[in-house]
Amino acid sequence: MTGTPRFDELIHAPTRLSLVSLLAATEWAEFKFLRDSIGLSDSALSKQLTTLEEAGYVDIRKSFVGKRPRTSARLTPVGQQAFADHVAALQEIVARAGLAVLPDQLTH
Repeated sequence: MTGTPRFDELIHAPTRLSLVSLLAATEWAEFKFLRDSIGLSDSALSKQLTTLEEAGYVDIRKSFVGKRPRTSARLTPVGQQAFADHVAALQEIVARAGLAVLPDQLTH
């Protein structure tokens, strides 16, 4: 999955970046897991997932376990590529900065 490094404003927002990076590490993730991992309210997570779904980055699956609804999400191939390209762009930015800074230098 090697594309062109491309900074993605949609993914870069901190909450969506956290969400996409969690989804990149799983095949399907349950709503509750995502909510609890990121620390969002149900409505805030739902809004973020809808934004990513509308961009074609996320698939949403709704099902029932017994009588209880269960919502899961996963990155689409487009979302996986967008995330990989965004990470590559961030790596380029850091590399251009010559970030050969030692951890103790960051506090000075």
